[in-house]
Parts: sequence; C-alpha cells; structure tokens
Amino acid sequence: MILRTRRIRLRGGPLAGAVAALLVASTMAAVGAQAAGGCRVAYAVPSQWSGGFTAAVDVTNLGAPVNGWRLAWTFPSGQRVTQAWNATVTATGGQVTATNAAWNASVPTNGTVSFGFNGSWSGANTAPTGFTLNGVTCAGDAGGTPSPTGGPSTTPSTSPSPTATASPSTPPTTPPPAGNPMATVAAMQPGWNLGNTLDAIPDETAWGNPLTTQALLRHVRSQGYRSVRLPVTWSNHHGPAPDYTIDAAWLGRVRQIVDWALAEDLYVMINLHHDSWQWLNTYPTDRAGVTSRYRALWTQLATTFRDHSPRLVFESINEPQFADTTDEQGDTATRDLNAEFVRLVRATGGANATRLLVLPTLHTSGEQARLDALSAGIAALHDPNLAATVHFYGWWPFSVNIAGGTRYDTNVEQDLVGTFDRLRDTFVARGIPVVIGEWALLAWDHTRPGIIERGEFLKYLEAVGYHARTRNLTTMLWDAGQFLDRTALRWRDQRVADMIRASWTSRSGTASSDQVYVPHTGAITGRAFTLNLNGLSFRGLWQGDAPLAAGADYTVTGTTVTLTPAALTRLVGNRAYGVDATVEARFSQGTPWKIDIISSDPPTQAAATGTTSSFTIPTRFHGDQLATMEATYADGSPAGPANWTPFKEFWGHFQPDYTADTIILKPEFFAEVNDGTVTLTFHFWSGAKTTYRITRTGTAVTGAP
Repeated sequence: MILRTRRIRLRGGPLAGAVAALLVASTMAAVGAQAAGGCRVAYAVPSQWSGGFTAAVDVTNLGAPVNGWRLAWTFPSGQRVTQAWNATVTATGGQVTATNAAWNASVPTNGTVSFGFNGSWSGANTAPTGFTLNGVTCAGDAGGTPSPTGGPSTTPSTSPSPTATASPSTPPTTPPPAGNPMATVAAMQPGWNLGNTLDAIPDETAWGNPLTTQALLRHVRSQGYRSVRLPVTWSNHHGPAPDYTIDAAWLGRVRQIVDWALAEDLYVMINLHHDSWQWLNTYPTDRAGVTSRYRALWTQLATTFRDHSPRLVFESINEPQFADTTDEQGDTATRDLNAEFVRLVRATGGANATRLLVLPTLHTSGEQARLDALSAGIAALHDPNLAATVHFYGWWPFSVNIAGGTRYDTNVEQDLVGTFDRLRDTFVARGIPVVIGEWALLAWDHTRPGIIERGEFLKYLEAVGYHARTRNLTTMLWDAGQFLDRTALRWRDQRVADMIRASWTSRSGTASSDQVYVPHTGAITGRAFTLNLNGLSFRGLWQGDAPLAAGADYTVTGTTVTLTPAALTRLVGNRAYGVDATVEARFSQGTPWKIDIISSDPPTQAAATGTTSSFTIPTRFHGDQLATMEATYADGSPAGPANWTPFKEFWGHFQPDYTADTIILKPEFFAEVNDGTVTLTFHFWSGAKTTYRITRTGTAVTGAP
C-alpha cells in the first residue's frame, strides 16, 4: 500500500526543469544607504515535481551599496515556502518576505546576493510578477536563465494523479552548484536511512533486512524522499594493515546501491558506521594505528567515488566515541579525525574538490558544548563545502517509555525545541547547513508494539517536522525496517507515514488523545477531548466519508470537542471489546487526526507463581491497553532497575501479551529486585489502574492482586 496522500511526479517536458525569470529595475530603498540606480531580480525554478519545487533568486544591486536587504513578493497561485537557505523567509498568506542572513547583508553596487528555497504548490506554480526591495517596487528589463528543457515555465496541464508509478517519471533535477552547501543540504530534505543493512555485521542481511533492490530505492523516492543515507560498516570487509584493502565485492556492492540511488534522482550520503565503536574508539591510545586505518579507508572510498555526481555526499564517521576519555578530549579527537577526513578527500581531486562533506559532533550529540566544539573545528578548516550533523531521538524517558514518559508533554517539546534552536543558532545562522542524520524514537519498533502509544508518537512526528522545517534543518529518518516493509514495499503503519509526509510542508492538527474509551456494559456518557490546533482551524468530525453532525453528534466549546452519548452509542454498535469504530478530526490543512472508539472494562488479574527467569501475571485486558508499570518496596522506594524512578522501562522490564492475556515480568527486572514484597501498579490507557503484589524469595516468585 502506498501513502494515501501521495501524488505521482509529473512527467517530463517543460515542468521537469522549467525556469521563469523576471528581471526588473527601479529605484531601491536601502537599509543604511539609499540605492540610486535600482535593482535587478532573477527568479528561477530549476526543478519542479508534483506538489513541490526549488526556486533560486538572484538580487543584483544597481544603486548605492546596501547594508541590510528585504525582498518581498506575492505568489499568484498560492504557493508556499517550506524551506529556505541564505535568507530568512516569512509569509502571510501568499505574501512573502525574504530578509538577509547575517553574512550576506551587505551588497555593493553591481553586486549580487543569492538565496533559494523549496516550496509547495497545488494546481499551478505560476512565477511571481513583481518584487519590492526594502519597500520600493522594482521594474525594468526582462531576461534570465534559459529553461533546461528549452521552454518557459508553465502551469500543470493535468492534475496530479493518485496512481503510483513504477519509477520516477521526470529526468533527474539539476543539483545546486558546487560551493553552495546550504542549497545542497536543503535539496536533500527529506531523507531516509537504509538502516541495519550495509551497516549490519557481518553482512547486508545479518540483522534481518532483505537484500537491497533498486525497486526499494525507487519506492523510497516515489514516497517523496529526496535523499538516502547509506550507513556502511567496513571493518569486516577489508584486509590487514598497512593497506587495509577493501574487499572488492563489498565495495562493488556499495557502489551498486549508490548508483541505483543516484539513478532514482536521490541524493546519497555514505559513511564509516559501526567502525566508530569497533576500532576507531581506540584512537586516544592508538592514534597512529587508527589514523592509518582511517586514512586508508577514506582514501580508497574517495578515489572510488571521485568522479561521481555531486549528489553523493560523504560523512566522516557515525557517532564518534572514544574509550576512557572526557567529553573535551573526545571533542579534540573528533576534530582531529574530521580535519584528516576533509584533507584527504580534497586531495583526491575530481568532484571531491568541492563535494559536500558532513562532519559530526562527538556522539553526534546536540548538546551546546559539542556543537561549539564542532563549530570551532569547521571554522578552522576554512572549507566552504562543509555541513554539520547530529542525531536526534527525543527526550530519553519518552523515547523508551521509562520514568512515566508515556506522553508527548512539555518535557519532550522543550527538549526538541531546545535542540533545534541550538542547531539553528550555532550553525544555520552562520551559513553552515545541518543534517540531522538520524531521527526517530529509540523504542518505536513494529516488533515491540505498545511501547510508544501511536497518538503520542504522531504528535512527536508532527512537531519534529515543523520545528526542523522552520529552522532549515534537513532530517533523515532512521529506518531499520520498523517503518517501511522492504519486502512488501509498504508502510507498516500508514498513519505514521501520513503524518511524517504532511510535516514536510505543513502543520497538522492533533488532539489530547487518539483514543476514546467507553464502558463495555452500562450507560454511555459523553466523552471529551482537547484539540491541538497548531494554528489551524477545525473543520469537523467524520466517520469515513460521512460527516458527523455538529450539535447532535458532537459539540465544540473552544478547543474542547465532546462526543455525545447518542453518537458514541451508535459508533460502538454491539460494544465488542477493543476498537469498535474510528472517527477523524479534520483541519484546514495537514493530515486528519484519527480517534479510535474503544469498548473496555477495567482489567482484572489473578494469582501466579513462577521464578525470576519466568514469571507472568494472568491479566484480562478487557479491551484496554497497558501504558506503564510502577514498582515500589514497602517503604515506597522504587524497586527494580532504574531505581531513581518507580516507573519501569516498557518491554525492557515488563511486557504485555494481549494474545495470551498475560503481563510478563522480565528477568532483567528481577535482576535488581530484592527479596521481599514489591507492589506493582499497572496504568492503562483508559485511565484504569490495577495493584498487584509479588513476593520474591531467592529465585521463587509468587503474586496476587
């Protein structure tokens, strides 16, 4: 199954690379200096695809020197800017304003300043016909850059089709010119990781994923992704010192996948991946040996790919880490290796002379001290074609469901916003692009359902997309098989895929929950939930294609929506345990918010006996779902692992089995439980709680409600 909201890319012809150029001249108002002779603006669209496009804007100052500029225009077809580089772009409706970045505020007479952006469109992508610079209208001669296809920009002749295509139907778009790393990184948005594959040890299928095919990469591109990161572990595929010759078959396989991805119009990023902890971490005590190996590998890789497209990007090392060092010492080691990487890649010449090179922080951490260390290292290199990279897996308690981190709350939000603000302020604001090379939540996995409640995960996905987009950060989803089923070529959870895709260009509304529980028996009363509008307007509730009746089926007071007893009674039908119906809240844009209507009764539990290596609690869930578990001793102190919190780690310490009607207490939990009585409190998503007491005596365990 493909994304419901997906549209195919338009076929070749003028739209594939159409360029609209508008050159105008007039008197120009300046900040700090009056421009006497006017200006010239060239607006071009070097690439366009279904629903999106890339624009390049050149502003030439024909008057007195300008110190601070502001270019404004109106989109005639309702287009929207989704990501910009070399300028800060804001919009109110179709009115758009681009203001200078800190490093390009000054434009001398006859000087030109350039910026670009990615945008979205629907129906038409007509070029704007007028600009103002610092508040003064420009008008003048026509001219511009010829279209790659020889024709002018046109509006789409057909509506985008919802039908999937077997392969990208437009020719590859023209990449940004060498020397514009901000544009290159922006063009890589959004990105996807081929995780647990070429990085798997010892070979491509060792960690459960199938062999990579070109059809897989074609499907990834068809879903709207513009780049793929290919993590590669080399340590099991090269010979001994001093040459460390890479196995020809392995190198050939990596090259094949790189070439497939490039052929599918994807940017590609390759790296040294688990080498970081297999041997590179000994750098502090074996500097000569590690440096020799590092040089040998990257010299071979740089030479192999020297003449490849500039769409191929090199990342020096994944998650650099060093044994028995302080963070400051690790920063220094990372800086040394990054510098060595840049030097030797550049020395191989060819396209590598200007290829984008991506440099990580220590541990790819987003902490300010790590960002400052990388920033200083980049500044010392004096290389204009560099980007920074970090990884982001969210606030840790939420990312693994421990310490009560079951919801997307202010802790999660503040961690996200704080990290992304630091990346913007440390790098993007200074003209250094940022690739978030991996992002997701650590515990989200199709093989371990329920660790992260789906609605809470959806809120996180929506927020990551929005906050990254508004800070000009490129994101690359970490997918080790938990998102895309690579055999069936379909998303494992369509709601998740829909939310990720929507976040690339717009906000989506959410709600306090995506679950409404009603009793399995007895009277049904109204149920309320709160909308998170995210700046949008609420359009109403639907069940499938049928709208629910405002007033009769639900009422709205501010952002509170209440489903009426009559509507809930109709929706749950015979009130079988579990999900009986699904409704969706629709908003002015973005993906709808689906809400499951669930019939349940309070869960019940029974006595059990077992051992510390095998203990299960008989549990009748009655349609409910487990959210988390607390464990405390008689004095109220936390019991079990992570003894700083009573809330234990979902799946790591306990696990529900809905098919068997049990909750499993893991050996890892008992490994840190003292003999005696422990009180367990189980929290369920309906709001129900159960209390269960276990007693451990050596390896023997008994329990009862």
